Amino acid sequence: MIDHNKLDVAVTASVEKLQSLFGTAPEVAVVLGSGWAGAVSHVRDAKNLSYAELPAFPQPKVEGHVNEIVVGKIGAQRVIFLRGRAHTYESGECTGMAGALRTLKRWGVRVLVQTNASGSLRGHMPPGSLMLIADHINAPQRSPLVGEQGSQRFVDMVNAYDAELRKHALALAKRENLMLGEGTYCWALGPQFETPAEIRMFAAWGADAVGMSTVPETILARHAGLKVMGIALMTNMAAGLSAEALTHDLTLKQAQMSGERASAFLAALVASLKEVAL
Repeated sequence: MIDHNKLDVAVTASVEKLQSLFGTAPEVAVVLGSGWAGAVSHVRDAKNLSYAELPAFPQPKVEGHVNEIVVGKIGAQRVIFLRGRAHTYESGECTGMAGALRTLKRWGVRVLVQTNASGSLRGHMPPGSLMLIADHINAPQRSPLVGEQGSQRFVDMVNAYDAELRKHALALAKRENLMLGEGTYCWALGPQFETPAEIRMFAAWGADAVGMSTVPETILARHAGLKVMGIALMTNMAAGLSAEALTHDLTLKQAQMSGERASAFLAALVASLKEVAL
C-alpha cells in the first residue's frame, strides 16, 4: 500500500527537477515497452535523465528496460518518453508506477501513450502485428488504488482508452497503409507465462492479447486524470496456440525483429497528436 505522505514529497521533488531541467511539460508522455525503444531515435533536441534522479520514479530490473526519461520533439509535438516501467511481478505490488504517473500529471502532461509486448490470442494477429487497445481485462483483479481515500478512487473505466485518440490512431494507420488491429488486452500477473488452459479462458472472456503490464498504469493514469492510449506489439502466439516454447528471450528477440516498424509508427503517431485537441 502507498505511503501517501512520502509519495507526495517524492512527486513534488520530481516535478521540481523536471521543471528546472525541461521547463513546461510536454502534453504527451509515452511508456516504452519491449520492442518500442527505437522511437527515441526520432526525437529531436533530446535530453536524457535517469530515473535515479527522480525520487518518485521506480527502479525496475527487467532486461530490456533502460530506466531513463527522454524529453524532446517529434515533429512539432513535445514528448517525454519513459524507457522502463515497474511490473507487479517484480515486487507483488501493482503501485510501482504511481509516483511517475502522478509526477507527469502534476507537471502538466495530458496524454499517456502506453506500449507493450504481448502474446496474441488471435490468428489474424500473428507475431509482428500491432493492436490498438480498446479495452482491458484485469485478470488478477488487483488495483493500485487500494487504500486511496475519497470518491475519486471510484474511477470510471468505461472509456479507459480514449475513444477519440483511438479513432485518430486508426485513421493515421490507414493513411500510413499500416495494419493496426483493435482489441481487448488481458493483464496476467506473471512472471510465469500463462498455461494453455488460462489462454483458452482469456479467449472465452473476449481477450485478444495478453501481457504482464499496462493495466495498473492505465488505472493510475485515469485516477490522475490523464487520457490514455495503448498499443500492443505481438511478439508471440499465446500458450498453446503454437508449438514454440515461450521464453523472455523469445519475446525480446521478436520485439527486436518487429520493433523498427512499430517504433516508426509510434513516432508518426506522436507527431500527429499535434493535430488533436488534447
